[in-house]
This record gives sequence, C-alpha cells and structure tokens, in this order.
Amino acid sequence: MTKHAVGQITVQRIVESICTDFDALRFFPETTAQDWAQHSDWLAPRAYHPDTGKLVLTIQAFLVQTRHHTIVVDTCVGDHKPREKRPFWHMLKLNTFLPRLAQAGVTPENVDYVMCTHLHPDHVGWNTQLIDGHWVPTFPNAKYIFSDLEWNNFEALHQRKPQDHITDSILPVIEAGQVQTVRNDFALDDEVWLEPSPGHTPGHVCVHLASQGKHAVITGDCIHSPVQCVEPAGSCVLTWTRRSPTPHGWVFWNAIATPT
Repeated sequence: MTKHAVGQITVQRIVESICTDFDALRFFPETTAQDWAQHSDWLAPRAYHPDTGKLVLTIQAFLVQTRHHTIVVDTCVGDHKPREKRPFWHMLKLNTFLPRLAQAGVTPENVDYVMCTHLHPDHVGWNTQLIDGHWVPTFPNAKYIFSDLEWNNFEALHQRKPQDHITDSILPVIEAGQVQTVRNDFALDDEVWLEPSPGHTPGHVCVHLASQGKHAVITGDCIHSPVQCVEPAGSCVLTWTRRSPTPHGWVFWNAIATPT
C-alpha cells in the first residue's frame, strides 16, 4: 500500500486487483505487434506481458483523508456483481477491497464521501455490497457524489437498455437517499473540488486536491498504459478526447493504471 502526502491531505491506493485480461492490440487498435515489441523491454513485466500480448492494469480506488473528511474516489469492480460482458469481472469473490481499506485504518462507516469520476461498472462496484441477498450501500454514512450530467446520461442509457451496474451499484444508493448529484465544477471545500473532463464519458470529472500550496489530480481511465506517454498520438478503444498538460510539480493519479 502506497501513501502520499499532498500538503495536509493523505492519499492511499486501495488496490482491488491486477487485471491481465485485456489484449493490447484490441485495446489499442491502431497499434501493431511491432509497435509493442519496441517498448516491451521497459514495459514488461509491470505494464505489459510480451508473451501473451496482454496489458497489466491495476483496478484501484483512492482513499483521501483531509483535515475534515474521509473520501473514497472510485470504487472498482466489486464482488458478486453480474458482469457477463466482462467474464474476468463476472461474479468476483476476491474479498480484497474492504480488507485493504481496513489495513489503511478506515472502516466503511468512517467514510464521509464517495466520489465517482464516472459511472462505468469498474468505477462504481463497491458503491454497494451484497448482504442477505440485497444490494445495500457499502458506506452507510457517506454521501455519494455523482455528476448530474453523468447520471442523466447513464439514466437515459439504462432506460433504453437496462445496465447491470446501474441496477446493483447506483440505484440502491439513490433509493437509500445517499446520492448527491452536482455540477461538474462542484467544490466540497477549498481543498477538494471537481473539474470537468468530458471525453471518456460525457460527464467525466477529475477530483482536484489542494493543500499548503501542493496539488494533485485524481482521474479515471485517462491513461491505460505508460506507453501513451511516449506515443501520445496513439488511440485506444476508450479514447480520452480531452488532453490537457499537467502543471509542473503536480501529482496525477489514475483509477485504472499500471502498478507503481
């Protein structure tokens, strides 16, 4: 577990799993095997497996502790979730997320806010957990912060074609009265606020942290392989359409990324 300080704010990675199921050529359809071969010496084994051609992705959340609040940003895939379109995420029984949160010194009851950068299934899974056959909010005392633009888009999608992750990971927290939909520039206080970053999804946001002159940005799915840093012109199937330079000296974390 890695712990970082941003002024008086602490940030810890809560790793649910390491995923090695995505084929690099399908994920980055504009690339070839030769493209990956020229980078495999430094990508392997932490970001890419040359023998299988698979990416190495970390499915992780971020625990943010400020002077006033305990916040979880993105909540991974979740256990017991039906995800038939992604067999490697289907009906998982990892039992990793909550124990690792406990290792960081936090119980679900301690969490004040859950912030989701976007509402894809691998970023909302532990919003809920299965108890006695029912999906209930994992964090009983938390407010779940969703972008209203993001929710409106996914609600419309769910009405057109029911989405499993909306049924089991979003609607139960809405029904529990724990969701707060906000503008994409919502500020919790002068240390934590959202910044709109549309592209991966229409209402995608980043979580900006600031304390004592230090800054950090937490995002989700902005980058999926470090090779994108040296080959920025490449495109993946989850193209990020808004690329902005990160100011010098800032820290930048991604809720799906290669291990560090």
